[in-house]
Amino acid sequence: MFNAQYFRTFITLVETGSFTHTARKLEMTQPGVSQHIRKLENYLDKTLLRRHGRRFTLTDAGRRAYDYAIKLFAEHEHFRHSLDDDSLHSGECRIASPSSIGLMFYPFVLGYQQVHSGLTFNYNFAFNQDIVQDVAAGRYDLGLVSDPIKRSELSYTLWHHEPLCLVAPADFRGNGLGELMALGFINYSDGINNASQLLRANFSGEFRSMSHFPLKGYTNDVGVVLDAVARGLGFTVVSRAVLETSPWQRQVIEVPLSTPAYEPFYIVTRQDAELAKRYDQLLSDFREQRRTVLYGYSEEPSTDVLEE
Repeated sequence: MFNAQYFRTFITLVETGSFTHTARKLEMTQPGVSQHIRKLENYLDKTLLRRHGRRFTLTDAGRRAYDYAIKLFAEHEHFRHSLDDDSLHSGECRIASPSSIGLMFYPFVLGYQQVHSGLTFNYNFAFNQDIVQDVAAGRYDLGLVSDPIKRSELSYTLWHHEPLCLVAPADFRGNGLGELMALGFINYSDGINNASQLLRANFSGEFRSMSHFPLKGYTNDVGVVLDAVARGLGFTVVSRAVLETSPWQRQVIEVPLSTPAYEPFYIVTRQDAELAKRYDQLLSDFREQRRTVLYGYSEEPSTDVLEE
């Protein structure tokens, strides 16, 4: 019969190297320690120790049993801490987001885990509609989406605004709508919406619709859309997070515009679920760091766009 205490006694014995020290550490008798080891050997049907007087060495089965026991108790401790919803820095976090924020948020998450080793992350990159479905089905506790797709069982909270950037090939020297039309547009999953928002804000007297722009290509992965731009095939509009994390950022230019526009991101959760506090801490820490990088302080600028 499986008994976790037998494994605990075995771990202590291996680490102390002494039946006497093990008995003292576990507040047992020495015969009691020997009995635990015998029962563990009987349970596994393997000899774990080779005794040499008062000393012992591990058999191959003993080494494997020790490695297994260490993993067993480590997983047990992680599981125990994961049940503590009040803990800020331990437990599992199940998160999904689009690449437009995930390309920056996911590396932050990995760094966060390095600092707080009690945390583990199950992170999924997906499109807005898939994230909403996964959160509704309980496959993820929390989603980050740029489009709040309404469903009665879900709740949305505005979390962060990321500035949008007009990105063109490195040799592009224009700054007008006609020159952009001549260049053509590289689209991605949210490209039309983001481009429409930024161009309407800056060319309100001229801009009508993205349908007037020649479409020079499409990819479903915003993380690689700047490859096409770097090759001179057209322009696009992406969040600054995408531009800053792109391997092609030095091969493109950001066209300066006078009026900012932003891509909003919402937290989506189930109405009937209460998020563990570790999520609040993680999301707050990222947002504060990102705002400081963007604006030099932890608050976003006050604009009509942000108040919508």
